[in-house]
Amino acid sequence: MYDHVLIRYGDLSTKGRNRSAFVSRLKRQIRSVLSQWPELDIISNRDRTFIHLHGVDFEQLRNPLENIFGIISFSPVVKVNRDMEEISLAASQLLEKEITKPVTFKVSTRRADKQFPLNTNEMNYFLGSHLLKTFENLSVNVHEPDLELTVEIRKEAIYLSYETVAGAGGFPVGSSGKAMSMLSGGLDSPVSTFLAMRRGIEVEAIHFHSPPYTSDRAKQKVEDIGQLFADLTGEFTVHYVPFAKVQELIQKQIPENYTMTSTRRMMLKLTDAIRSTREGKAIITGESIGQVASQTLDSMIAINAVTATPILRPLATLDKQEIVTISKRIGAYDISIRPYEDCCTIFTPPNPKTRPKLEKVERYESFVDFDNLLLDVLQHVETVTYRANQSVSQEMSQLL
Repeated sequence: MYDHVLIRYGDLSTKGRNRSAFVSRLKRQIRSVLSQWPELDIISNRDRTFIHLHGVDFEQLRNPLENIFGIISFSPVVKVNRDMEEISLAASQLLEKEITKPVTFKVSTRRADKQFPLNTNEMNYFLGSHLLKTFENLSVNVHEPDLELTVEIRKEAIYLSYETVAGAGGFPVGSSGKAMSMLSGGLDSPVSTFLAMRRGIEVEAIHFHSPPYTSDRAKQKVEDIGQLFADLTGEFTVHYVPFAKVQELIQKQIPENYTMTSTRRMMLKLTDAIRSTREGKAIITGESIGQVASQTLDSMIAINAVTATPILRPLATLDKQEIVTISKRIGAYDISIRPYEDCCTIFTPPNPKTRPKLEKVERYESFVDFDNLLLDVLQHVETVTYRANQSVSQEMSQLL
């Protein structure tokens, strides 16, 4: 029976005069994620978005809508005219298939149009009485009902439903600016990327790969994560940075216990260069304080010194189990645990410095010509844009 989907906003309600811009972004994101159904009509106003299904099965849209940032909840609804007889008939037809055994229920009305002749309590009573007379198996329970019939009264129509689905919350992607995420393919960085996107950041990922030391299967993990995020947001871009020559030079020229620190510094330099070219405003990492040697506060000081760009660390205070829980929830866990090493693990020294000194690593690097090598690396970055429904656009990027 459903002919529309009613979408409710979350944190957007706090945005005041910027609200319309946020709503417009959300509408574009919904249209992008649902692009395989061109027959859908999407109409937005300041507090609701409506999707006219035009015969599309709501169940096909459920999972994509659940994962769109900026949606607090949504309901499949029946749209009826503002006529009491028509409302009563639609409510009866909507609940009929659900009442095959004794069921408790309540009616909850939201009266967005204050000119409607019945207030919320009167509408609740009117429909509740009608349904009790219509179905013998129904009884009222206003605290913990088996079914809750929701009624939304608006100027153009009345919307009825008995199902509310939780959304992803947060802000529409892109409403908080753009940032670059250092995406390794392990457990942490996909979760930090997801959490940043949930707060409205448009994320482009940067992945460092080091063939022949890393395999195509390690890169495939990142490709699959890129497609996962594209299905959530409409599209997702990953910059693949060839990093083997940089790592080889670090292994030859930097003292062993400082190679990890120098490696992270070179990664951050390259990330910052790509960020500048792509007009990003921040860098996102999957660092969790104290988890590994490069994630101590001392290490962060030594590594961060190569840039003045803000570094966002969504996982900074989370423990591993919390990260794993989120990874499973967003569908990244099974991809991340595939046993293929990335470039961060293949050259890990046996005793990396957990408290590296900035002045020492700067002195070691001063004897090595990294700048020209990094410029050469940037000429060979591969940029891939993943789109929902498996469509991929690929190009070789001359970033500098």
